[in-house]
Amino acid sequence: MTDNTKTTLSRRKFFSVSAAAATGTVLAAPPAIAAGKITWRMQTHWPTGNWYYEDVFVKFCDRITAATNGELTVQPVQSNGIVPTGEVLNAVRRGLLESAFIYPAYWIGRIPVAGHLNGHIGAWSSHEEMTAFMYEMGALDVIREAYAQQGIFQIGPVSYSGLTLYSNRPLRTTGDFSGWRVRSTGPAALVFTKMGAAPVSIPGGELYQALQTGVAEGAHWGSTSTGWGMNLQEVNKYIAEPDLLGHMNGEVFAGQEAWNGLGDDLKATVSEIVRATSADASAHFVYRDMLFKKQFVEEMGGELTQLDENAQADLRRYSMEVVDEFSARDPEYSGRVGEMLHEFQRLRGLA
Repeated sequence: MTDNTKTTLSRRKFFSVSAAAATGTVLAAPPAIAAGKITWRMQTHWPTGNWYYEDVFVKFCDRITAATNGELTVQPVQSNGIVPTGEVLNAVRRGLLESAFIYPAYWIGRIPVAGHLNGHIGAWSSHEEMTAFMYEMGALDVIREAYAQQGIFQIGPVSYSGLTLYSNRPLRTTGDFSGWRVRSTGPAALVFTKMGAAPVSIPGGELYQALQTGVAEGAHWGSTSTGWGMNLQEVNKYIAEPDLLGHMNGEVFAGQEAWNGLGDDLKATVSEIVRATSADASAHFVYRDMLFKKQFVEEMGGELTQLDENAQADLRRYSMEVVDEFSARDPEYSGRVGEMLHEFQRLRGLA
């Protein structure tokens, strides 16, 4: 893209931005700051070959570059491209990377409030509710305070849509979770433990074989469509409905020094594109999820099972117990957001 390329923040343009600038994977080239122009290397946990990498992440990077007429160029870096995924937060803090487009659950041990950013089972039913909680209710402001303690500016959440359970046993009641070996991470794993399941930690690269051999009996990897990108539909017989979280989040953050190096106009543009990308990605997910569920049943012989009301109520109850456990360990940040979440549930008529 050239410096005189004109663009808008129109959501319609998000999925039509040229991918010409993003066909390669960025390796550890040094950041460029020349003639008033800035380059950010932005690493993700998404591998190349997954539809989300190209259709959302790469186009997000291109969109910022185009919207700023090249004043800020964002170079996409694939999973483990510069540092291992688990080291991304440290790398951004130390300036080895300028930014990240990644999954908050990786930092829960270090930044407990990241669990709230990721999202809790039953916390909200839609992208609009998530946005209301984060931006209107003020939860994101508290989360930013916690990230700032790590030398990070938390720009904002980006949609990963819902949380779909792929399974090799039908899940309809709370009892059906008993002993269920599910690949899970983050707050969801704690909720499943309370439901009687037996969560297992399995790297993404080993998940397919684990499901194929019965080491795991099910898994969640974001929404139906992100799980589809991991070929979970090939090694599972069932998809449980409804999604356990109407909207789950990734995140975009930058090193505080890199963020401070942007002028106010660039900061505003990046922030607006994060919010617009989240809305666009959410709609993209919803549509793809519907198509893939239809294909799962009609072409692959899979079955959609329905969690009964008691199971859904138990999942919400246990989820709020996990929220309270996070609050007790981290009252300064998680505690404040946890109080907001309880109030949010009351506003939704669920508490």
